[in-house]
Amino acid sequence: MKKPLLLVVVVSVAVALAFRWKHTGEPVRAAQSLVADRIWIDHVPRNDKDTINVFAMVSEQAAGVFQAASQWRGSYEVFRYEANAGELRLVYPQTGDRKAVRAKARRCTEQRMDFCLEIEGASRGVKKYYSKEGWEIRRSHDLDAVTHQIDALRAELAISE
Repeated sequence: MKKPLLLVVVVSVAVALAFRWKHTGEPVRAAQSLVADRIWIDHVPRNDKDTINVFAMVSEQAAGVFQAASQWRGSYEVFRYEANAGELRLVYPQTGDRKAVRAKARRCTEQRMDFCLEIEGASRGVKKYYSKEGWEIRRSHDLDAVTHQIDALRAELAISE
């Protein structure tokens, strides 16, 4: 399967996980590496029709996604990126748009989350996102491995409810 489809699958899982939000105790990575390989949301949805904004970047593929979705409907735009000294250079293949943005992630306790992300200069998404420990995107060359991780997380969440 194509890389953008993998991103859509990962981000769609983020939306599903946000509806069944759970704190896990996995180790925290250093602040400078928090932006990529992590799922970010703008808020925990209040119900199944509440649209949330999701942001994710996969460093292994140098690709990312902005998504707005409820449990029932959503839209997304995939981008490619280059990171350089705190700046991200985004390219949107669908339109050819290019944008230089700054993304700063830090530990926080806002919105009952563990991390905050502020994005300046982006023409898509929102300016502030949140993430939790355990919302890391695992590196994988194989969509089946990602699907297996997703199924394991769903099973874990179902058991803990």
